Amino acid sequence: MEPRVDVDLLVGAEEIPARLGLRRYQRAYEFRSRHEDFAEPLVRLKRTMVRYWPDVERWARSTGRPKGRR
Repeated sequence: MEPRVDVDLLVGAEEIPARLGLRRYQRAYEFRSRHEDFAEPLVRLKRTMVRYWPDVERWARSTGRPKGRR
């Protein structure tokens, strides 16, 4: 059986700062380039890395980032 993921829990570079309550210019690629422990992508597409929101939220909380919101 294939794993199922709630699509509302999939996030890209635009959704991550929005859900963390950050300014739009603070994108996921900045987190990735500056923090080795940033949440790993669930899937890599040609130009997009799709991450699982609970992983990003866990990372944000562990590093003292703003509280995530769904």
